[in-house]
Amino acid sequence: MTSYLTPSYCSRFGVAVLLAALADFLFYGQPAGINFFLFAILTAGAVVAVHPSALSDIRVWLKPSALLVALLPLTENVSVLSVSIGLAALAVFALSLTRRLRHNLARIAGQLLAFALATPFRFVHDFFRWRRAARQLGQRRIRFAAIAVWIMPLVLGAVFLALFGAANPVIEYWFSLIDLFALLKLIQLPRLFFWLVVLAGVWAFLRPRLPRFARRIPRLAPTAKVRPSAKTTTTIEDIVFGKAAIFRALVVFNILFVVQTGLDAAYLWGGAALPDGLTYAAYAHRGAYPLVITALLAAGFVLAALRPGSATSGDRLIRTLVYAWVAQTIALVVSSILRLDLYIGIYALTYWRVAAFVWMGLVAAGLALIIARIALEKPNEWLSSANLLTLSATLYACSYINFAALIANYNVDHCLEMTGRGTSLDVGYLHALGPGAFPALDRFLEHQGRSIAADTASVTALLNLVDRHEANKAAYRVVQKNWRAWSFRNWRLDGYLDTHGPFVVPDRFERPLSGP
Repeated sequence: MTSYLTPSYCSRFGVAVLLAALADFLFYGQPAGINFFLFAILTAGAVVAVHPSALSDIRVWLKPSALLVALLPLTENVSVLSVSIGLAALAVFALSLTRRLRHNLARIAGQLLAFALATPFRFVHDFFRWRRAARQLGQRRIRFAAIAVWIMPLVLGAVFLALFGAANPVIEYWFSLIDLFALLKLIQLPRLFFWLVVLAGVWAFLRPRLPRFARRIPRLAPTAKVRPSAKTTTTIEDIVFGKAAIFRALVVFNILFVVQTGLDAAYLWGGAALPDGLTYAAYAHRGAYPLVITALLAAGFVLAALRPGSATSGDRLIRTLVYAWVAQTIALVVSSILRLDLYIGIYALTYWRVAAFVWMGLVAAGLALIIARIALEKPNEWLSSANLLTLSATLYACSYINFAALIANYNVDHCLEMTGRGTSLDVGYLHALGPGAFPALDRFLEHQGRSIAADTASVTALLNLVDRHEANKAAYRVVQKNWRAWSFRNWRLDGYLDTHGPFVVPDRFERPLSGP
């Protein structure tokens, strides 16, 4: 308790206020860009400053180097993904400096979740604990009586000051210079809320603590080997979920999955004719997501059926059936990816469909890791850590991918206007993708300028599209004048815009004259 009254507590509060002021300068009313990376570096430096004992570690540069690698996506582009990675990395960095970080990935994920849940309440919790510690150590408190004794002097002083203002023109002139409404306007409730949020956020990193429920989670004790009794009783659970039931379930599941895999091989891979009234797009779209759910259920059943140390895990025939079933499940996931690809080939690409591709790939990787866990006889904790490592690596790689440009280029290259088949380009969706779609829209406009007929309706639609596109470029240029909005992705886009001027309307198109 006494640690709350040490100078470190006051210094941490001062550092938190300083970080809040820097956040106000970097973020409030400003565009997103390199300011996120700079503030993350400043926060990490503040965490090191309030934990100087961490510098005595012989591997002192290992943790900052790992943190810098995790923060690099913020220099490429500021997105929900890159910010989430940065926050998780800062939390791991702060917990590691205070030696509260565990070494297992699955447990670290649990610590990060507990840290995130406790972050909004950490500052208030520490403040009340500090007040209790101050009272226990006998420090003077601000009591109501100490405030009440000032009520009468201040009230009468205000009355006398008002009378003097009425009697003295000079004092009245001084009063006229005070604009109370202007002073009230300086107090902005949104800005005050912003400061409070930043204070609560940075305080959690300056005093990284985990909630008590996270520290009190009991660890599983090793189970003692119990000698089987001479007489055993068979329960309903042993019959329904026993070795014989699992064997029969695996046989049935393998047969069902063979049928489904065969149908996909015939219709999707072999090109067999579908029943009347059913298109390949409908066949592909209806099956993509249910098959992923099927794969997840299959993975859960495998983990439950082949628990480490169970009777089924040592049965060679059951293990063979499990291998065959998981292999078919992976084939179903691949089939789901093919279904989604066929659907996208007709109805274009979106953010959600890209996320579905990534999700299906992660499911396939998770199924492969299940086979590895069974073959290597690893515990489920190893499987959780391997899946978390795969997920982390995938998300980190995705933070460098310009999905807006990827989606825009794909939709432009496969739209009806460019290829003569498929669906028309959803220009509104491309505008919603932001500046990353500028190069793809430029190519689309150049193609339309060469190919469309010079009739009034087509020309008007093209000119309206050009005006909107150039207005978006101009707005982007204005934002980029602020140094806070800089990022490597924006820097590359600026280079592209510098080398590619505005779209030039062909001479054969005449802009309609507006009436008086």
